[in-house]
Amino acid sequence: MLDLTPKEIKARSALRINPCKTCQPVGAMYAALGVHKCMPHSHGSQGCASFHRMYLSRHFKEPAIASSSSFTEGASVFGGGSNVKTAVKNVFDIYDPDIIAIHTTCLSETIGDDLNSYIQDMDIPEGKIVVHTNTPSYAGSHINGFFNMMCGFINYLAKKTGTPNGKTAIFPGFVNPGDMRELSRLAKLMQVPFTMFPDTSGVMDAPMTGRFDMYPSGGTTIPEIIGLGDCEQVLALGAITGIEPAELLKKKFKVPYTLLPLPIGVEATDRFIMELSKISKAEVPYELEEQRGQLIDILLDSNQYTFEKTVAIYGDPDIVTGLTALCLEMGMVPKYVITGTPKEDFTKEVNALLERYGISDAVVKANADLFELHQLIKNEPVDLLLGTSYGKAIAKAENIPLIRAGFPILDRYVHSYLPLVGYSGMIRMVERITNAIMDRQDAACADEDLEAIM
Repeated sequence: MLDLTPKEIKARSALRINPCKTCQPVGAMYAALGVHKCMPHSHGSQGCASFHRMYLSRHFKEPAIASSSSFTEGASVFGGGSNVKTAVKNVFDIYDPDIIAIHTTCLSETIGDDLNSYIQDMDIPEGKIVVHTNTPSYAGSHINGFFNMMCGFINYLAKKTGTPNGKTAIFPGFVNPGDMRELSRLAKLMQVPFTMFPDTSGVMDAPMTGRFDMYPSGGTTIPEIIGLGDCEQVLALGAITGIEPAELLKKKFKVPYTLLPLPIGVEATDRFIMELSKISKAEVPYELEEQRGQLIDILLDSNQYTFEKTVAIYGDPDIVTGLTALCLEMGMVPKYVITGTPKEDFTKEVNALLERYGISDAVVKANADLFELHQLIKNEPVDLLLGTSYGKAIAKAENIPLIRAGFPILDRYVHSYLPLVGYSGMIRMVERITNAIMDRQDAACADEDLEAIM
């Protein structure tokens, strides 16, 4: 670990060391997997597709299916039109998806492949669909790829018939299947007819049945995506991930939207529930009131351990914003809050949140990396780390507890089944954070006792 001064850290702008993000195609592939009977297709080399599939499979512990245009040197020089046309024909013939969702890679973006023209020249079987989006890996992050792929589906499929379908479109953001299940549960409890788009529940958390189903039962259906233009309104969750597809749907079909933070923590979940209540005109059921009351009781009980404990939070922007709000509600002090996604709206949102709680000396940065976070922690340590698996080297080096949350988590199991969102998600996080702090205190007391004996 190099020792750099804060000035030297600030000066490093053209290099990322241990990035706090991955590339756009990973997000595009995940969004496509949230559509029923969809085959994500990587327009680039086989190595790119293999990396993106590996990343998703290691996080979800589920097979992430995808096909590839299989670029070689020839395609790199003359273009990948022939490759993608052959690939689409083979995928429909062999794997029989209802829809193929093509995303680009560094290589195809650099040589300037015109996928729209390629798709128009394809001989697509009757009843089948091909859509695409552009996802240059050298710009943005997997979050950009996720919402770009959503926009691709909307551009190709969504229609407005003039007859409202009475549904609310819920854009859940880049979250786990367990979060999407919890959001669906809350919407059903509040009696809101909805379309979740995309929806990876039932796909990336499919049950073991004894046989391999290439296309599990989950995912947003094609008719549901077509019907997005007839929805009454959109609830877009996450200011960074939800704004682009929500704006597109409003621009094309005049569907109004409400932009909400991811419902992580008490206040954000309250806002989501009250927005659902406004839509359905239904009373909040006792089941939710009881769960919220339990959460408040847990916060009061645990406050003696969490109050004014400092925390470093890192990961995807909307998740990090939600986790920052959660920590503030626990009485903790977010000291360093970073994301690798280059979106300055993130810093404005987090700083406004911190200002409400009277915290003015936190370091909040977008387009940052974990090397920089490590330097900050070396200069001024924190009590807890909250983020993805890639922070474990920092946790080990500085002897700081790490609570894993967000994407990717590569070295733990079951996390993708359990929600971060809603009251139940916060109950889970309060339990994990509080127990980690107590374990650290117990270890410190044991060390003091040992020293006294020696």
